[in-house]
Amino acid sequence: MSSIEENIAWLKAQLPERVQLVAVSKTQPVEMILQAYQCGQRVFGENKAREMEEKHQQLPADIEWHFIGHLQSNKVKYIAPFVHLIQAVDREELLPVINREAVKNKRIIHCLLQFHIATEETKYGMNWEEAAHLLESETLAQCDHLRIIGVMGMASFTEDTALIRKEFSTLYHYYLLMKNSYFRDNPDFKEISMGMSGDYPLAIEEGSTMIRVGTLLFGERNLR
Repeated sequence: MSSIEENIAWLKAQLPERVQLVAVSKTQPVEMILQAYQCGQRVFGENKAREMEEKHQQLPADIEWHFIGHLQSNKVKYIAPFVHLIQAVDREELLPVINREAVKNKRIIHCLLQFHIATEETKYGMNWEEAAHLLESETLAQCDHLRIIGVMGMASFTEDTALIRKEFSTLYHYYLLMKNSYFRDNPDFKEISMGMSGDYPLAIEEGSTMIRVGTLLFGERNLR
């Protein structure tokens, strides 16, 4: 077995049935993604639109691509034809752009709302007031080719497990508020994307349905 195959098997053996593994393949070469694919992994996460578009063109068509980074409005067009889930809708202005590109491609694009739950100001995401304004906005009401199916967040980069747990708990609380206030009768609203290589066990304990893991699968990234 390749190390990637061993890593995927080891990680999936730990995951509850409700938790989906998103293999974070950003900066990884096509060859390594293909190794993971050949081990049965089908869901991959990228944070740069053009890089994701290039990989989509080179890799098998049944891969589910998740966009997990800060998405610039002028880059939506590159991923709209094929993206399975945009995990990082962090501002209201992005909604009409995604919807417009979805219309052009005659498809519905699923999205998660990204919340800022960490102590670092450098991380993207909305607070509850901003999210509530978005959910009640005419902007969203007019987006008939876009579906919000859950929430996403990134915890602080710290060894303080109590803080990380509190941040994940906050995201779960936001999910429940949204579910009860805006999506009570919508069975598609069910995803909580939280947890990465260093903190996914805590995220799962706090209710995550989707973890985004790269380093544990592929090794340290080749930063560029």
